Amino acid sequence: MARFLQTRCLCTTIMRNTHSYSSGRRPVNGVELYYEQTGRGKHAVLLFPGALGSTKTDFGPQLKSLNQERLTVVGFDPRGYGQSRPPNRDFPPDFYERDAEDAVGLMKSLGFTKFSLLGWSDGGIAALFLAAKHPDLVNKMVVWGSNSFVSQQDLQIYNMVRDVSRWSPRMRKPMEELYGGQIFVEMWQAWVDAIGQFAQRPNGSICVELLSFIHCPTLIIHGEKDPMVPIFHPQFLLQHIPGSQLHLMPEGKHNLHLRFSDEFNKLVEDFLEQ
Repeated sequence: MARFLQTRCLCTTIMRNTHSYSSGRRPVNGVELYYEQTGRGKHAVLLFPGALGSTKTDFGPQLKSLNQERLTVVGFDPRGYGQSRPPNRDFPPDFYERDAEDAVGLMKSLGFTKFSLLGWSDGGIAALFLAAKHPDLVNKMVVWGSNSFVSQQDLQIYNMVRDVSRWSPRMRKPMEELYGGQIFVEMWQAWVDAIGQFAQRPNGSICVELLSFIHCPTLIIHGEKDPMVPIFHPQFLLQHIPGSQLHLMPEGKHNLHLRFSDEFNKLVEDFLEQ
C-alpha cells in the first residue's frame, strides 16, 4: 500500500504559456506507466507510440502543437518502453491487445471516460484492438504506418532492418539514448521475432478479424514513400473498417507526423473537429 501511495504522487503539474502540462506514472494492470498530458480541451486524445517508442521520441510535435484549447492530449510509454520501465519489454502473443488494455486503464485512471486515438505504426495496431474491443470508449481514431496482418513481403522488410548496425546514426541515436546500445539491440530483435510470428497465423492475421467491429470514425493516413508499410496495408484497412477514409501524403515516409508535423497536425485537428 505504501508503494501504491508513493506511485500515485509521482506526478508534476505546471503551466506552460497558460496551458496545463502534467507528467508522472500511474499504476495500471500491475505495472507503472509513464504519461505526459498537455492542453485543457474537452476532447481527450491518446497518443500510441510505435515499436520501442515513447512519448518523448515519437510525439514531441503533437504534444507541443496540437490545439491545446480544444484538446487534452495524453502521450504514454507502453509497458517496458521508455520510462515505463522496469521491467524491460517482453512480447507475449497478445502484446498488442495488452497495450490496448493498458491504455484503457491509464485513461480511466486519469479520469477520461471517452477519448480519441492517434496510433502510429505498432501503436496504430494497438489502437485497432482498443477501438474494436471498447467501442463505447472511443470517439474517433487516426492510424498511420500500421498493418492488420503480416505478409511475406513484410517479413522481408523486417529482416532487412533487423540489424540495427545498418541503420543510419540519425535513426539509431534516439533509441540508443533511451535504452543504451545493448538493450536497444536485444529489444529490437525481440520485436522483429514477435511480429514475424504473426505470419504463421491464417492469412498472417494480427487483428484482421476485429476490423469489422470498429465503428468509430476512422482516418487512415499513409505516406506514399513509407519503406516499412506497403500501400496494400492502408488500402486493406480502408476496405475493412466500416466508414473509414484514407488520406495519402505523397512525400510522407514512415515518420510523416514528425517530418511534416504542421500538415499532419492540421489534418488531425480538422478530422477530430468534424
